[in-house]
Amino acid sequence: MKRTRRNHGATFKAQVALAAVKGDKTLAELAEQFSVHPTQITEWKQQLLARAADVFGGAPPPADTPDLKTLHAKIGQLALENVFLAGKKKVSGTISRSCHPTRPADVMPSGRLSTRNPRQGCAEEVAGSG
Repeated sequence: MKRTRRNHGATFKAQVALAAVKGDKTLAELAEQFSVHPTQITEWKQQLLARAADVFGGAPPPADTPDLKTLHAKIGQLALENVFLAGKKKVSGTISRSCHPTRPADVMPSGRLSTRNPRQGCAEEVAGSG
């Protein structure tokens, strides 16, 4: 049966972590006493030891918040690149496959002569039936 998730308060966590730091009992005994998994006790103990200096006015740990100006600049740059590349895609997508400016107008890919009207520009080429 699935157990509901328990949320432990800060005082309970501190009590368990201090008991683990004392070292009077093993992790298994503490886990049984407090009904908490041994891994959780170890995690709380490490957090207590890492932040113990803060209690006596030590320097706070460096904030993990990134620089927002840098992130906003990067977002703007990527948005501009997306717009630019989307424009390039549209331009290259509009070229018709039947329009070949490098090939002579009167010769088709198969080598046969084209019957298209040269005034039509890039109109579809019509092959002679035969």
